[in-house]
Amino acid sequence: MRKQPRQARSRATVEAIIEAGAHVLSALGWAGFTTNKVADAAGVSIGSLYQYFPDKLSLVEAIRRRHFDQVLSVIAESAEGDKPLKRFAQELVRGMIEAHSIHPTLHQVLLDEAPGDRGSRAAHASFQSRYLDHYTAAVAQYRRRRKDNETVARVLSSAVEGVIHNAARRDMLEAPELQKQLVELICAYLSGAGRSV
Repeated sequence: MRKQPRQARSRATVEAIIEAGAHVLSALGWAGFTTNKVADAAGVSIGSLYQYFPDKLSLVEAIRRRHFDQVLSVIAESAEGDKPLKRFAQELVRGMIEAHSIHPTLHQVLLDEAPGDRGSRAAHASFQSRYLDHYTAAVAQYRRRRKDNETVARVLSSAVEGVIHNAARRDMLEAPELQKQLVELICAYLSGAGRSV
């Protein structure tokens, strides 16, 4: 960002711009994404947008980071407290679906269309590290064996991520059976991980 918002009104403006940017990017893809369209959707002048974001790439980075923060928050909140495995799995699945339902095609555009730079690669690497840490901490709560928790976390996070992303691409996030099956997958894997086959 060009300038950090300090006052509540400025923070609300930046949030409105990022939300409008996510909406425009999700609806029109990278090819249709312009700062003028975002400013119109946010109800701000183009000058106000440029006050915080020097170009559309910096705005895309803010959208990416907000999505990363939402996903990390879901994992951390799902694993809070001493709750049964099934409840953890239900909260994780529900939260991931909610995070990806706001703008269902946004993730695909961010992955497949929107360009990135060194800063976006660094942000993604930082996100991946924190993402794995959160999953590893969650896995540790539900397994007695500790030595391979990071590997179990990698497999579990990849499975959840793959199901959620594919469901978002196919407009199936709200399918109750998909949610039920994903909860069952998490519970079966964590309760049985480490058993010999």
